[in-house]
Amino acid sequence: MQIKEDTEIKATGDAQQTNDQQTSAAEKNITSPKHETNVDDREQEGSRRDPSNRWLRTRKSDYDLPDAKRHKGEFKDKRALTSDGKPMFPNEKRKPKKKVACLIGYCGAGYHGMQINPPNKTIEGDLFKAMVDAGAISKNNSNDLKKSGFMRAARTDKGVHAAGNVISLKMIVEDEDVVEKINQALPEQIRVWGYQRVNKSFDCRKMCSSRIYEYLMPTYSFLPPRLNSPLYKLVKRMQADHPENIRVDADGEKFWVDLLGKLEAAGIDQNQLDQITEANREDIPLTVPLQIASETVKKFSGEAREKYRIKKEKLDVFRDTMKLYEGSHNFHNFTNGKDFRDPSAKRYMKNITVSEPFVIGNLEWVSIKIHGQSFMLHQIRKMIGLASLIVRTGCPIDKIRESFRMPKVNIPKAPALGLLLERPVYDGFNEKLKSYGHDPITFDKFTDKMEAFKKKFIYSKIYEQEESEHTFHGFFGFIDYFTGNEASNQGLAIFDFVTQGEINGEIKNDAKETGEKADEKIENTENVENKPEDKTE
Repeated sequence: MQIKEDTEIKATGDAQQTNDQQTSAAEKNITSPKHETNVDDREQEGSRRDPSNRWLRTRKSDYDLPDAKRHKGEFKDKRALTSDGKPMFPNEKRKPKKKVACLIGYCGAGYHGMQINPPNKTIEGDLFKAMVDAGAISKNNSNDLKKSGFMRAARTDKGVHAAGNVISLKMIVEDEDVVEKINQALPEQIRVWGYQRVNKSFDCRKMCSSRIYEYLMPTYSFLPPRLNSPLYKLVKRMQADHPENIRVDADGEKFWVDLLGKLEAAGIDQNQLDQITEANREDIPLTVPLQIASETVKKFSGEAREKYRIKKEKLDVFRDTMKLYEGSHNFHNFTNGKDFRDPSAKRYMKNITVSEPFVIGNLEWVSIKIHGQSFMLHQIRKMIGLASLIVRTGCPIDKIRESFRMPKVNIPKAPALGLLLERPVYDGFNEKLKSYGHDPITFDKFTDKMEAFKKKFIYSKIYEQEESEHTFHGFFGFIDYFTGNEASNQGLAIFDFVTQGEINGEIKNDAKETGEKADEKIENTENVENKPEDKTE
């Protein structure tokens, strides 16, 4: 007991001696001329020590330090500089910037997509330069989009158009004519419709509740496979084996029979047609006689496609097929690299509409509008690709539902030519904007301008390219004559998928049951639509 008390006394004495030494040192420092300070400095120092001010007090790193102790680039001039490190522009008078949502539209022809990607020509590159030229962004901030907090609602890839898209940034808006000046500095195929003030935390991508895409395609795309093509023969076999599963398109077959009759009357037989097709597939130069025959085939085929008008019954089948995409489904088969069990493969399609046919020039078209929460890469093009194949082959439209199950199916992408972003939608966030005293983000007041822009710069480009390059004709011709077995390592071949009564005749019942159970499991998964960045093509 005595030993313990002696130890405690000794420890207390040592602590007291240490405190006395520290107090003495502090007194020396206070009275030393080298560390002389006044009362105000001590009060400020005490304020910094106060725990309640820990979030307000200045950090040590905020004091002036010798250059050797500063972090790399801490006080570096962040203005746009020349190659020799001098300011590119003279000092400008600082102007107030406001966070805005800028509503834009563009034709993607000739551009390498929306997102800036030096040295390629992009929509954002031209748009940002025009904003600098118009004074909406200071010249000293012209070297980096991040300085303006630049963000886009949806990215579009090379050649893809947008009648409406949204970017958010901090912009100088004191000039009432700023939108007009930006448009004057832009090429005609890029337009700024207007801007809307938003709060500082606004993120145009994360706060976008849904997006509307439009896809245009000529109605001849729904014709059945060409006579004597591999896909045509496969469909005929399935009609013979399972007549109850395959619809017969007598009107579509008549189209090809009539065309073949005209070609035979012009002296072109089936053998020549096969040689031309094979040469085109293998990229082999045609002989002179076959070249002449090929030109005749193009002429007669083009005239026949221009005269074709889709029957109401067939268009209704396409409408019913597209409607099956509505709702929440697992779209793992409609993009690249997504596993069935990946929660992010689940997407919600709010509404899908197919227009009445309309004629541009001599060719008949339809417009498909798809309104969904978010989309994955290639999703819309694969949705159109599968739906059109279902109509063309006459297989049951329930194949759409089967595509949401576990087995992997290789679905071809429809041409990118017909795809455009109609507009992002901010229904949910607009309610918050109203509470902040801001107007909602909507394209409604620009509808007339946007429709005129679409007809002049977007629709016209799509029509012109189809007329000159026959993009859809070439795509579906490739599908009809495709004979490769892409199912070997990558999943079920699309031709087996659309022509078989089941997803795959070789899949065992227990595997199908596993897929159905996984369907139920993913139905209960938390909706993750707005978490991944919207990206489609």
